[in-house]
Amino acid sequence: MLSLSTLSEMLDHQIRLLPHEPGVYLMRDYQGDILYIGKSKRLRSRVRSYFQPGQDHSPRIALMVQQVANIEFIVTDTEAEALALEANLIKQHQPYFNVLLKDDKKYPYVCITWSEAYPRIFITRKRRLNHPRDRYYGPYVDTHLLRQTLRLVKRVFPLRQRPRPLFKDRPCLNYDIGRCPGVCQGLISPEDYHKIVEKVAMIFQGRTEELLEKLSAQMELAANQLKFEQAGQIRDQIKAVQGLGIDQKVTLPDDTISRDAIALAADDNYTCIQLFQIRAGRLVGRLGFFADTVSGTPESILQRVLEEHYLQVDAVEIPSEILVQYPLPETDILANWLGKKKGKKVNIIVPQKQQKAELIRLVERNAGYELENTKRHAQQNLLALEDLAQLLDLSSLPHRIEGYDISHIQGSNAVASQVVFIDGVSAKQSYRHYKIKNPNITIGHSDDFASLAEVLSRRFRSYQNKSETELLQLEDYPDLIMIDGGKGQLSSVIKILENMNLVPPLQVISLAKKREEIFLPGQSQPVTSHPEQAGVQLLRKVRDEAHRFAVTFHRQQRLKKSRHSRLDDIPGLGFQRQKQLLAHFHSIDYIREASIEKLQEVSGVGPALAREIYDYFHPN
Repeated sequence: MLSLSTLSEMLDHQIRLLPHEPGVYLMRDYQGDILYIGKSKRLRSRVRSYFQPGQDHSPRIALMVQQVANIEFIVTDTEAEALALEANLIKQHQPYFNVLLKDDKKYPYVCITWSEAYPRIFITRKRRLNHPRDRYYGPYVDTHLLRQTLRLVKRVFPLRQRPRPLFKDRPCLNYDIGRCPGVCQGLISPEDYHKIVEKVAMIFQGRTEELLEKLSAQMELAANQLKFEQAGQIRDQIKAVQGLGIDQKVTLPDDTISRDAIALAADDNYTCIQLFQIRAGRLVGRLGFFADTVSGTPESILQRVLEEHYLQVDAVEIPSEILVQYPLPETDILANWLGKKKGKKVNIIVPQKQQKAELIRLVERNAGYELENTKRHAQQNLLALEDLAQLLDLSSLPHRIEGYDISHIQGSNAVASQVVFIDGVSAKQSYRHYKIKNPNITIGHSDDFASLAEVLSRRFRSYQNKSETELLQLEDYPDLIMIDGGKGQLSSVIKILENMNLVPPLQVISLAKKREEIFLPGQSQPVTSHPEQAGVQLLRKVRDEAHRFAVTFHRQQRLKKSRHSRLDDIPGLGFQRQKQLLAHFHSIDYIREASIEKLQEVSGVGPALAREIYDYFHPN
């Protein structure tokens, strides 16, 4: 390792080579790992400030500076480009010393799949861009209000109501009552449907006043053209949109300016950030974010939240005024970038008095309530984990708990579920489901023991031939495995895991439903416990979630099978040809009995396809 004097000389030489231009800098340690990524409109001045004697850094940044061994930089043409590049690099490399917003799936988003001909609108807790044209709005703090809003939107605006068609050849009841424009049968063009979804998107963008003006103009035009039924439908839409924020008026001196207000509350561990979206004096959205307190100062956390939030929104969603709790470290860069993106000046203000300061205090108070709620849930989870570790005599708190359950009806459509809880909180992004492949499990013959053994062997197949040290280093290594069932289910699982040389180190238990009894491997009597103690309640939560997830998947498979036609299994026979065959023969029985010559009488069915259909029904 280089001496401190030599390292200091090397860093000083690298800093002197930095240009006085906007760009991004990357600080690395001795191993070449990225410690920190930052941006600046003057790279040399900004990087030099980290190493100035007597510089008053936060403890986290001071620790980072001590580990810097190399500095890289990327020059950009503008400060706005530097900001966007910094955000992308932080997401890619996740440096330890940068402010990283937590995505703990606590708050939901609204997703609109603009990449599809007929966009879907749904609520999700996974912000994952499958296509660059898809958009996510949020995260929303008030989940109940969000679901209520989406239900109202789907009742008022003619939108697709189902993720997939109910019938193959006709629309469902939603079309007849005007709730759906007949998307599944293509009764509305993609262009016209996009226009409807654009109106809905304006609600989640906070542009309700603009939407109301647009709807009012359309209503007047329809009335002037004597299209009174259409005008009445638009009138109902206007009333519904007006009712969304009827009790959310925020009194400010100038109701014509759209503004966002952001503030945070923090303790030694957690930082909760709230962002209020106010349009025409009305609170139209309340968004929430999380970060670790140790990741930065309150000012840097607010800066990071605003940068990441506005990178994801359209220009029309950027307000003219942003009220912040503390002065931002790089207010000018953010304001200039937002102004260029919006095409209009954006003011970032730290209000000191009167109503705007009261608004910031209101946002801060809401962030404080959210912080208390977060701390309370974290404390409850910690107590439950401690009680569970003591109950099962574990050497440490179970960080990752996996729960398994089987679902079927007398052996039919047998499936299994795997749910995951991280630190006592469900991690739905890690859930998995399985279709049982055992050929002996069929209708009328079920075997939960064999099903669980199959699922656990498939789950931990990749764990074989690994040492205990290697297993502990795996990201998906479970500290505790819970099986829904009694001693029989537990014994079948233990047997298969022992054959794989995985017990120990894997810790496996089962939880029986009848008396909420916990069984350990090799013990005939259940663990002494009370059904209402914290550790048992946590296991019940895992068990109930595994049961719910398994039953849901089983129902999906059963519904899919009920809609399945034998014609779907014939290679080369598409949906339209199936419709023509059924229209000609009226039933599958008649299609099965038809000769190749009769099959060719159907329009579009040639000799090759007719032979394929005939051979399918007459394999011998």
